[in-house]
Amino acid sequence: MNARPAVSLAALLALAGCIHASHAAQPALSPNARALRFAKLVDGDGRITNDATIIVDGDRIVSVGSGDGVVPSGVAVVDLRKYTAIPGMIDVHTHMTYWWDHAPGTKPFGPGGTRRTPAEVATVAMENAHLTLETGVTTVRDLGASGYADILMRDRINRGEAVGPRMFVAGYGLGKATPRPATAPPAPAPPASAAPASAPPAWLRGRISSLADIPLAVKTQVDSGADVIKMYGSTGTGADTSTTQTFSYEEMKAAVDAAHALGKRIAIHSYGASGGRDAVRAGTNTLEHSVDLDDATLAQMARQGTVYVPTIDHNRYYADYRADYGYTDEQARGLDAYRARNIETARRAIKAGVKLAMGSDAVHMMFGQNTRELGFLVQAGMTPLDALGAATVNGAEILGLADRIGRVAPGYFADIVAVDGDPATDINAVVNGVRWVMKGGAVVVDKRPTP
Repeated sequence: MNARPAVSLAALLALAGCIHASHAAQPALSPNARALRFAKLVDGDGRITNDATIIVDGDRIVSVGSGDGVVPSGVAVVDLRKYTAIPGMIDVHTHMTYWWDHAPGTKPFGPGGTRRTPAEVATVAMENAHLTLETGVTTVRDLGASGYADILMRDRINRGEAVGPRMFVAGYGLGKATPRPATAPPAPAPPASAAPASAPPAWLRGRISSLADIPLAVKTQVDSGADVIKMYGSTGTGADTSTTQTFSYEEMKAAVDAAHALGKRIAIHSYGASGGRDAVRAGTNTLEHSVDLDDATLAQMARQGTVYVPTIDHNRYYADYRADYGYTDEQARGLDAYRARNIETARRAIKAGVKLAMGSDAVHMMFGQNTRELGFLVQAGMTPLDALGAATVNGAEILGLADRIGRVAPGYFADIVAVDGDPATDINAVVNGVRWVMKGGAVVVDKRPTP
């Protein structure tokens, strides 16, 4: 009798795994299940599957394989083999309720125009939601709105009353209350017969006057339905690229501790280095915008897992649309200069091993341009695959949803985007090549050419 060849334990275990996988019970599929066929799948973690076949049932992905042989009998096939599949992307810094009606004589941030209730804002701003879906973004983290219009938008989308990206919202962002100038004339005394003032405290609207306000303001946002807390740790917005720190380390730490005690994550806005450093020391989950961060701060971010959301492209947007906002050419040059510092800080963060995520900081006419940020991340030193990861798996991690979104994998939401081109080698395929978008198993964008 011939001796049998030796078989290693590793080989036996691998064979057992293959047998188990091939004979594992597959869940019963509904009559509405579909098989999506793509030229390839480029996943958020960089994995590439050629001749990809994705089985979708309801709002979830059932399986991912390759070729015709993995299509279950009787399941309808959707032929998208002209395109590459990527996961639905995640924009982790938006302001979805910032909508402008272009009324004559008004500016996006200026006075005038039509006054709207929060419910009305939540309705008209669905235009922003639709434009965001067209970029392949199926989930957003929205960081600050007035009147809880963001919560109204989120809930309308979740109930199926409107079509838009999955929204995770902050309610009112926490900002420093503006003190009354010392030179201002005193407020007139109320008449003796007047009833006591009953105006609600400013912290209900996120305006912070003292350290004691912060836990109350955080709890108010959470009780009102916020998914995440936002704090404005410095000046800087629109054409204002100043970097003055507005909250101290102690105040940032109070906000971080209050948010975490209530099971919520926090994003801290800081245009400058000092506010960024204190936000990181305080334990913020994400740091938004900051430039000129020192090496020690970057090392701490990498060590403790603080995610950097540089939002480079939003200053390009403000410069490009300066006429609409009434900004001067000098202000536009300031925006360009800040953007250069932003790119350099992102480059240093990438080299330091800091995790980055895609945030557009989209407002007004920037919706529909959400993913242009990815071009700047590549310019700062990321590969196209790394940039796609910033827009998918890293965003999912920020939201605490790494097991549900950001990848095309069994059990995940069926958030799938078809792009024209190869995102593994050219980020423009993602930025400019979106042709078809599925969110939670429903096709929400179809821009394929008519046969």
